[in-house]
Amino acid sequence: MDWGTELWDQFDTVERHTQWGLDLMDKYVKFVKERTEIEQAYAKQLRNLVKKHLPKRTTREDPESKFCQYQAFLQVVKELNDFAGQRELVAENLLTRICVEVAKYSQELKQERKSHLQEGRRAQQQLENSFKQLENSKRKFERDCREAEKAVLTAEKLDQDINATKADVEKAKQQANLRSHMAEESKNEYASYLQKFNHNQSQFYFLEMPQIFNKLQEMDERRTLRLKEGYSVFSETEQQVMPIIGKCLEGMKAAADVVDEKNDSQMLIELHKSGFERPGDMDFEDFSQPINRTSSDSSLGNPRGTLDGRLDPRLLVKSKGKRWPFSRKSKTVITEDFSHLPPEQRRKKLQQKIEERNRELQKELDQRDALNKMKDVYQKTPQMGDPNSLEPKISETLGNIERLRLEVQKCEAWLADAESRMLSNRPDSVTRYNRHLDHASALNNNNCSHDKDSLNTTHSDENQDTLNQPIYTEFDDDFEEELTSPIGTCVALYQFEGSSEGTISMLEGEELGLMEEDKGDGWTRVRRSKGGEGYVPTSYLRVNLN
Repeated sequence: MDWGTELWDQFDTVERHTQWGLDLMDKYVKFVKERTEIEQAYAKQLRNLVKKHLPKRTTREDPESKFCQYQAFLQVVKELNDFAGQRELVAENLLTRICVEVAKYSQELKQERKSHLQEGRRAQQQLENSFKQLENSKRKFERDCREAEKAVLTAEKLDQDINATKADVEKAKQQANLRSHMAEESKNEYASYLQKFNHNQSQFYFLEMPQIFNKLQEMDERRTLRLKEGYSVFSETEQQVMPIIGKCLEGMKAAADVVDEKNDSQMLIELHKSGFERPGDMDFEDFSQPINRTSSDSSLGNPRGTLDGRLDPRLLVKSKGKRWPFSRKSKTVITEDFSHLPPEQRRKKLQQKIEERNRELQKELDQRDALNKMKDVYQKTPQMGDPNSLEPKISETLGNIERLRLEVQKCEAWLADAESRMLSNRPDSVTRYNRHLDHASALNNNNCSHDKDSLNTTHSDENQDTLNQPIYTEFDDDFEEELTSPIGTCVALYQFEGSSEGTISMLEGEELGLMEEDKGDGWTRVRRSKGGEGYVPTSYLRVNLN
C-alpha cells in the first residue's frame, strides 16, 4: 500500500501530514535541548558543590586528612565529582546526537518536502492549463457551430425569397460555407485539445502524482525512522553512563565501609600525644614554722626559689604551663628543629623530615649517576654532545647532595636529642605512676593515719624534686654526672660538625674515647682527648671495644 494509489486525491492531506511530522521532530529537538540544559545546570551545581567542600590546602598540610572518616568524606566528594562528569557527558551526547544531528536532518527534510510539493503543484498547474485550453476550444467550437447553422438558415431564406437578388443569395451561401468550414476547424481543434487533456490527466493521476506521493511517503518514513532512532538515543545515552555512575556509587559505599572509629581514635592519639608527663602532687607549704627556717629541697618548707622563702616566679610560670594543659596556649614561635613542639610530636616531625630529605637525596643521587653516565657517553662519542656542557649541572647536583646530607645529619642529631629526652623522662614517669597507684590502694584499704602521713611525706619530698625538675632534660644534663672511664676507643672515618645541641665535632682520623654504644638510634656518645663529650653519627666511626 502506498500513498500514490490510496491517497491519489488527498494532496492537501498529505501536505498537512508531512508538515505535522516535521513539526513533531522540531518539538522533540526542543524537548531534548531543554533536557540538556537541565543536565548542564545540574552538573554545574554538583561541580560547585564539590569545589566548595574540597580542601583549599594540600592533604599533607591538613592534619585532619589522616582520619579515615575525613578521607572517606573526600572520597565521596570526588566520586560525586565523577558523577557530575557523567551528567555532563549525558548532556553533551544528547546535544550532539539529537539536538544538532536531528535538527540538521529536519532542515534537509524540509527542503526535500518543499521540492516535492512544488513538483506536485507544477503538475497540477499544467493539468489545469490543459483543461482551460480544452474549455476554450470547446466554447469556440460551440460558437462556430451556432454561427454556421445561422448562416445556413440565412442562405436558405434568401434563396426562397423572390425579392432577393442573385448576388445576395450567392453571398449568403458563401457566408454559410465559410461558417461551416470554421465550425469544422473548431471541431478538429476541440477534438485535439480533448485528446491532449485526457492524456495529461491520465499522466497526472496515474504517473506524476503517484510518484510525488510515493516520494513524500518515503521521505516521511525516513523522518519517522530517524525520530525513532532519536528516541532510542535518548535512553541509550543514559544507559551508557550507568556503569560508571554505578562505580561512583560503589566508590561512595566503599568509602563508607573503610571508616573505622577505633582507628580514628588511635590516630588522634598519634597526632596529638605530647610526650609530657602528668604533673606530680602539689607540696604542702607550712607557714607555721619559724620564719628563719633554712631552705631545703627535701623539706616541707620552701622549694627552690628566692632567699625570702617565696617561689621563684620563673618556676611558677613554668610549672603553671605544665600543670594546666587546658589553659589557653600562647602563640609559639616555630623553630627549625621543632623544639617548640611536645617531645612526641617533635620526634614524629623530625622522622618525617628525615624521610623527605632522604627521598630528595636519593633523587639527586640518581640524577648524579645519570649525568655521569651521559658524560661518559659524550666522552666516548663526541658527536653526541660536549661533556663539558654537563659540568655546571653536575656541580649543582653535587652541591645539592652535600646540602641534603648535612640536613639529614642535622635532623638525625635533633632526633637523637628528642629521643634521649623522652627516654630520660620515662623512668621517672613510671615510678610516679606506680606510686600514685600504691597511694590509691592504700587509701582504699583504710590504712592508719600514720601510714598515710608517711606516704604523703614521701610524696611531698619526691614531688618537691619533681616540681623543680624540668619535664625533660637537656643533653648537657647527661654530662653533669661524674665522669666515667671510656668503654672503648674509636676512630673518626669522616669529619663531622656538631652544630646542634648535644652533638660534638670531630676531625677525620681523630681518636676518640667510646663512652656509650649506639642504642639503635644511629648515634654514639664519645669523648675527645682535648675534653668534651657528645654524640656523633655511628656510621662515621670505627669502634674498638675494650
